[in-house]
Amino acid sequence: MHMLFRTVWHILFVGPRGRRLGFSDMSRSRFRVWPTDLDLLRHMNNGKYLSIMDIARFDLIQRNGVMSLFKSEGWYPVVVGQTISYRKSLNPWQRFWIESRILGFDEQAVFMEQRFVRPDAHRRPEIYARAVVRARILRRSGGVVPVAEIIEKSGVDPASFSVPQEILEWGRTTRLPSTRDDATSTW
Repeated sequence: MHMLFRTVWHILFVGPRGRRLGFSDMSRSRFRVWPTDLDLLRHMNNGKYLSIMDIARFDLIQRNGVMSLFKSEGWYPVVVGQTISYRKSLNPWQRFWIESRILGFDEQAVFMEQRFVRPDAHRRPEIYARAVVRARILRRSGGVVPVAEIIEKSGVDPASFSVPQEILEWGRTTRLPSTRDDATSTW
């Protein structure tokens, strides 16, 4: 219930009031660690990071206009892979923000970076965790939207994006098989 409230709050009240963004801009979504986010060690549960990243991604696509494109085309995004590295714990009641940005594309997917940030003792931004997300865009009527179509209809210049080579390699090596024959391998 807590995540539902947090999601609705951001989609209805935070995102629409936020500054409009360009397709390549970074969004900053603000949050606080609530008691319902904690694990037994009394810091934010690693699964909550992923759930809160969902909200921050919707904030980004709402503010950069992609959500409107998705609605008009009957599209929706799905995460097909993600990896996250943690540097420091987020503790009860701490405020933090998530910086989200689109890194670019490969032939199948959109790549995004999301960083959990808090100010350090000198009020400089300090990264607590960093994630990379690989997403596909699907049609509500069925099927995958080709990246070329996403680029064309969004009007984005793909040359203005650059996915680091190590992230593209991660995307290639972590893909699951897409056909029934490929899925029959055994452990």
